[in-house]
Amino acid sequence: MWRRRTLGWLFICILFFILLLGRLMQIQLFKTEAFSKHHVNLLEESVKQRTQELVIDNGRGIFLDRNGDPLTYKKAKVLVLFPFLKKMDWDVEKVANITGIPSDSLRTSIESAKKPFAYGEPKPVELTSRQMDRINALQIPGVFAVDKKFERADVPAEQLLGLTGENPTELKKRYPDKELSEKTLIGVSGLEESFDEFLLPEGKSKLVFHVDGGGAPLFGVNVKYVDPANPFYPVNVRTTIDKTMQQKAEELVDHYQLKKGGMVLLNLEDNSVLALVSRPEMNKKNPYNGTGITNQMLQQQIMGSVFKTVVAAAAIEHHLDHPSRLFNCSKKINGKPERKYNYGMLNFTDSFARSCNRTFGELAKELQKKDPGMLEQFATKLSLTGSVGWRGDIYHTSNFRQLADEDKGRVFLSDEAREDANFAAMSGIGQHEVRATPLAVANMMATIARGGQKEMVRAVSKIEYKNGTTMVDFPKKSLKGENISPYTAMKLQKLLREVVLNPDGTGRSFKDMPYEVAGKSGTAETGKFADGKQLHNKWFAGYFPYHKPKYALVTVNLDVPENEGGVNQLFADMVKMLYQLDH
Repeated sequence: MWRRRTLGWLFICILFFILLLGRLMQIQLFKTEAFSKHHVNLLEESVKQRTQELVIDNGRGIFLDRNGDPLTYKKAKVLVLFPFLKKMDWDVEKVANITGIPSDSLRTSIESAKKPFAYGEPKPVELTSRQMDRINALQIPGVFAVDKKFERADVPAEQLLGLTGENPTELKKRYPDKELSEKTLIGVSGLEESFDEFLLPEGKSKLVFHVDGGGAPLFGVNVKYVDPANPFYPVNVRTTIDKTMQQKAEELVDHYQLKKGGMVLLNLEDNSVLALVSRPEMNKKNPYNGTGITNQMLQQQIMGSVFKTVVAAAAIEHHLDHPSRLFNCSKKINGKPERKYNYGMLNFTDSFARSCNRTFGELAKELQKKDPGMLEQFATKLSLTGSVGWRGDIYHTSNFRQLADEDKGRVFLSDEAREDANFAAMSGIGQHEVRATPLAVANMMATIARGGQKEMVRAVSKIEYKNGTTMVDFPKKSLKGENISPYTAMKLQKLLREVVLNPDGTGRSFKDMPYEVAGKSGTAETGKFADGKQLHNKWFAGYFPYHKPKYALVTVNLDVPENEGGVNQLFADMVKMLYQLDH
């Protein structure tokens, strides 16, 4: 009996030992980087328990503007202090004399510190290069002056640049073959997402100090500097944004209180984005609550009379624009009397300048009779349909897209609508199913200003290694497909200028601008209502200077009542601002 009992206990002990051994192997060998359902990295957590560290640079690549100024982060020379100083006698007066920070303030900040910190965070006191050298020459343990990377509180063009976040599941899905910490930041929107693979960190740069359970020095007071030491990484993504123009554009958009909408400014020389503003602003604390994370300038919108530019192009190439031909602009497109915009009989040029719906409804029907796909053909020739952002093969990635979240434009959704004369008339004035992104509208104006040559829009010019050499170049590229003829482009240029010069033109307020403006207005019914009022999208799209085009600009205010939210004054102030910067 006692023998069976002994064997039973022995068996239980062996089983317990095997289970304990298995558990230890799971913790120490198999699940060290993703332990339990919470995927805890035990290696990282054990290091945290015995070290204090200050991350100087998280190692992720950053975005620069076209002149090389950082957009998402800034580097600042700061004073770093370690908590173990509270248990030491150190020369606080020398540090105070060099930095100009009161010695009492330095002592107080250390007394309350539980981990290393940059003095003054979240708004650290910035040092000069001379102060930095003098601090480090003191060689006081736990006192350092370093270049630290800080995330900007206000990021220019934040919807274009996008957001980063931690998502272990998505990280594993995107990069199954890479060994990355689960806390690695990945891009979740905008350029951060498009360029994520290039921006991934090689490792963090940090100051590390080993401590015991009470936070006291474990191996003396030596602080180690840990750095991936790769001369090529992290990379810099050089955008085409001009930081000064971007910041001034954002100020103007907010001055005119655009709640939903924004503006796009293109540089015609290389067809790149100089500034892009989207509203509503992003809520950094809860970006997915609301529409702030959405880049409205890359979303398809109802464009209204701006689309008459496409109808005009088709009419010109099919000789429907004879100057002696008159259109009855006392009637609506359905033939009923036009009481609000009763312009009488107008020719083609005046119809465009005053934005007569009747004219372009009739022309759209005539074009549809010739070919049901005519409007779509010319919308494509003017780069309104499809995507217009830069795309192509780079490195080991085929069909890489800079603007991965860009919508495609469209004219019709079905053959039934395409072949219906009434739908054609509504489409001719930019209503019904016609949609385009503000970026594509800006590119249409750029295409006309260049004489019909359509190009892809770049938001990034190149990716640079850490040492400044080029990793990937994004050259100018033409958009595939047919173009409008140079003659049609010239006629469209004159029509767009007439919108401004005509005493009754919808752009007559731009007549005395410092740059000569050519453009087209648009007011589109959205089908939405607020307080019983029909809501509209208000547009002005154009280019300038007229004789030597340099910029294409689109301003748009979305979902506003008819008697509110005009964007002409915003457009005008942008023109004035650019003129001042250029001169």
